[in-house]
Amino acid sequence: MIAMTLTEALILGLAAFGAGVLNTVAGGGTFLTFPALIHAGIPPVAANATSAMAVFPGYLAGALGFRAELQAMDRGRLARQAVVTLAGGLAGALLLMVSSNELFSKIVPGLLLFATLVFLFGERLRGLASGLATGEGLAGTLGLFAVSLYGGYFNGGLGIMLLALFALWGMRDLHAMNGLKNGLSFVLSAISVAAFALAGLIAWPQAALMMAASVAGGYAGAPLARVLPRSVLRGLIALVGFGMTAVFALRAWG
Repeated sequence: MIAMTLTEALILGLAAFGAGVLNTVAGGGTFLTFPALIHAGIPPVAANATSAMAVFPGYLAGALGFRAELQAMDRGRLARQAVVTLAGGLAGALLLMVSSNELFSKIVPGLLLFATLVFLFGERLRGLASGLATGEGLAGTLGLFAVSLYGGYFNGGLGIMLLALFALWGMRDLHAMNGLKNGLSFVLSAISVAAFALAGLIAWPQAALMMAASVAGGYAGAPLARVLPRSVLRGLIALVGFGMTAVFALRAWG
């Protein structure tokens, strides 16, 4: 267990609150929680696991918000998708658990850059995918497993990648897509954070503080979304994403 100073607790709380806001209005909360945990002295692998736990409650809240859309979907198909998501999320979590802090530190800049680019060009990616709809056969299943594997290993950009995948499947209803995104993200996070907890990777005092702050930020995000232009939010997230990529690249390779 790593103790927190008052300053570290304040930074972690503000980062988690900001992550809750961002995840509600645009996405990208991981860009705040992960670096804040590294700054607080949490080793990279444990910081990633704790960050996943910090934003976990938001997925459940989001899924409940779209429960009508989820209830309207075919239950058999949902069950199959949940199983694939669980398998991919667990595989990603196990992959993280066998990664050393040194190896993960070298990979992080690439993951952050990839997540930032996915966030920035997610709309174009979804538009391209919607023109290449192939259904939910073997290719769709393998795609879901691959995205879930990534999400279990590193959560950044997961939502945008899931939405692009659903567009590739031929889905058009954005509310249904968001409902499925939140539902599967919750399933994925449930298995990954359970694995992280059993492996002792989660810094619980920090996680508890950040979970509470992220929930509060999630509630605050809805009215804020009506005030701030989306372009401003996207610009801020991109700035943080590219900035964190540079910082972690210098730390790992400098």
